[in-house]
Amino acid sequence: MTGTTTESPFRAVLRDIRAIDGAVYAAVAATPSPALDAGLRRLSHTADHSKISFTVAAALALAPGRPRRAALAGVCAIAVASAAANLLGKRLVRRERPDREAARVVAGRHVPMPDSASFPSGHTASAVAFATAVGVVLPPAAVPLQVLAMAVGYSRVHTGVHYPGDVAAGAVLGIASAAVALTAGASWSAARGATVRGSIARG
Repeated sequence: MTGTTTESPFRAVLRDIRAIDGAVYAAVAATPSPALDAGLRRLSHTADHSKISFTVAAALALAPGRPRRAALAGVCAIAVASAAANLLGKRLVRRERPDREAARVVAGRHVPMPDSASFPSGHTASAVAFATAVGVVLPPAAVPLQVLAMAVGYSRVHTGVHYPGDVAAGAVLGIASAAVALTAGASWSAARGATVRGSIARG
């Protein structure tokens, strides 16, 4: 009598999620989009090392007051997201990058395939973290920056270097990183204010 191994519910759900993730990746790869390919390839490449976000932050920092505070919050959020994605997420999960050749992603979409693990998407985490933090401090910038962050995330799937699940996880991580950066900033501002008030009272 041979025994049978029963798959746990968690593993079964995880297997199904991975199957859906791969199917969506394959569907994007198989969908012709020549009018979008070059633009999304450039967007994905330009977003390397958060260059787009840092450029926006530099522009905001030129204006004193709320725009400058928003720029600082955004940059701090990028730092948190980048560390969480690259030093924790990628090292813990170690998901392999998609097989772009097997999926037949057209060459016109290609950007260099990173050597790092696939999960989560660091580009998405940083872009969403920046957009979220800046949007909280400077609400008029929220919608355009979130749209840009979503475009960056999708471009990573379109160019074949990430699965959709990597991008979704990166977005969640980005929101959490922005929350951490904003909370830390608020705590620092409160502590600084208390110190100043104490100095004035003693003086």
